[in-house]
Amino acid sequence: MAVYVYAITSAAHPLRLDDVNGVGDPPEQLRTVDGQSLVAVVSDAPEGLKAKRRDVLAHQSVLERVMADGSVLPLRFGALAPDDEAVRQVLDEGADEYRERLSALDGCVEFHLKASCAEEALLRDILLQNDEARRINEDIRSGRGGQDLRMALGELVAAEVQRRHEVLATETVETLHPQARDVRTSDPTGDDFVSVSFLVEQARQNEFMTAEKELADRRGEDFAFRLHGPLPPYSFV
Repeated sequence: MAVYVYAITSAAHPLRLDDVNGVGDPPEQLRTVDGQSLVAVVSDAPEGLKAKRRDVLAHQSVLERVMADGSVLPLRFGALAPDDEAVRQVLDEGADEYRERLSALDGCVEFHLKASCAEEALLRDILLQNDEARRINEDIRSGRGGQDLRMALGELVAAEVQRRHEVLATETVETLHPQARDVRTSDPTGDDFVSVSFLVEQARQNEFMTAEKELADRRGEDFAFRLHGPLPPYSFV
C-alpha cells in the first residue's frame, strides 16, 4: 500500500503522535519508518487523496506537533512513497544530507513575504521622475504624438516598472535578511514585486515580524505587504 510521508527527523526525536491523526476520512493512524539514524513520520495513503481543507489542516497539525519537540524536515502536502521499504531506503541513502539540513533548520520557522505596489502610484512616480517618459506623455496629451509614440511610452514605462520592482525587491530582502538565518527567493507573480521566504530562529520571530511591520509602514499606503507565518520551513528543506 502507498505511504503518505509527513516529515523526516532524527531517530532521537521524542515523537509524540498518540493524540494527533493523519490525513484521510476517517483519519489514518500515524506511525514511523525507521532508518539507521533517521525516522520518517508516515501513515497509509488514503485512496483519491486531494488537497481538501480537512486534509491540509491534518497535514499541518502533524508537522506542528512534531516541530514542537525538535527539528524536522517537513514535506509538502501530498508526498507519497510506494511502501515502507522505499521510505527506509531514501532515509539511509540521503542520511548525511538530511542530518545537515536538520542541523541548519534546528529551532527555526519560515516566514513567507509577498508585496506589491499600487500601479497608479508607480506610474505617477515614473511620470514625475523620468524626464523622457514625462516628455513623451506630454507630447501625446497635446496631440503631437501618434501610435509610435504611444508604443515608445509603453515600452519605456514597462522597462522602468521592471527596474523599480527589482530595486524594491532587493531593498526588501536586504532590510529583513539581518533578522533571518537564511533566505530563499522565488519569481513573483501578478502585481507582486517580491516573493521571498525567510528562515527565522523561533527566538527571534517577534523581532522579525516587528522589522517587517516597520518596513511596511515606511513604504506607506501605496504598498501591500502580506506576511505568512510562522510556517514549517518547507522552502529550506
